Amino acid sequence: MVSDGEASFFKGMLLGSISCVLITLFGQINIPHEGKIQDHEHHHLRAPNREDFLKMSEVQRMELSKSIRVYCIILGESKYESYRAILKDTWTKHCDKAEFYSTKNSRLFNTETNDMWLRMRETYKYVFEKYGYDYNWFFLARPTTFAVIENLKYFLFKKNATQPFYLGHTIKSGDLEYVAMEGGIVLSTESMKRLNRVLNSENCEDQSILWKLSEDRQLAVCLKYAGVLAENAEDSEGRHVFNTEPIVHLIKEAMSNNPQQVVKGCCSDMAITFNGLTPRKMEVMMYGVYRLRAFGHHFNDALVFLPPNGSEND
Repeated sequence: MVSDGEASFFKGMLLGSISCVLITLFGQINIPHEGKIQDHEHHHLRAPNREDFLKMSEVQRMELSKSIRVYCIILGESKYESYRAILKDTWTKHCDKAEFYSTKNSRLFNTETNDMWLRMRETYKYVFEKYGYDYNWFFLARPTTFAVIENLKYFLFKKNATQPFYLGHTIKSGDLEYVAMEGGIVLSTESMKRLNRVLNSENCEDQSILWKLSEDRQLAVCLKYAGVLAENAEDSEGRHVFNTEPIVHLIKEAMSNNPQQVVKGCCSDMAITFNGLTPRKMEVMMYGVYRLRAFGHHFNDALVFLPPNGSEND
């Protein structure tokens, strides 16, 4: 006769064996996708060369600045509702249009839900149907993210929005490479079109099996079926421009790892995002990025981005 202890042991062995088999099987799944990029190898997208801008006339720079149109999506939970006012008064003013989507004040979500992948799908679907042809780039961020939209537009110079790719801070998870939502996610118009075509398919349903997959991983799986792969965004020196942590953490890390070159080791001069900020820290970032000026210093920016209407100095 088998004792209770032995029975529990055998049950544990059986469950462990089944789990190992499932993990092995799912790890070998090869996701098919549309288009002709099956043999695509991941590469890093670099910021453009500043010299290219200096060869352009001022009229050309102004026209180019106007042609890069970014729609900003702030996707948050009801607990981040207190961020709405500060976001409206800080960096989102520099988007061509920005909207805050949350379960509390959005008509997209009938009930309070913790399913972030469901909310992300519904938001992307709504945004594409309403604004899909009015903008050429779509930037999604958390309420705790601070973004320098001018640097994003600079980075997108020479990037073709009619091509199927999305970018940000990429992370490798097994065979899947995805853009971390903490750093912000940028989709081209073509990526939005392809995403919209597959959003309601079974390929974009919740792919969680043994554990809950994060919404950014679910998005990567969905986009891969549509022939859209993640691209890591870097500056000309190979440093990340979409940062998943606050600037303070990055500075502390640089001081610890390379105290002789703290600034260079910390962050890119063309950084686009930092994450994990409180509303007060966003105000501090706004001051440092847009309002502080060195008297007598002439800024010779290659692209021309005028301050938003109603803004005195930011």
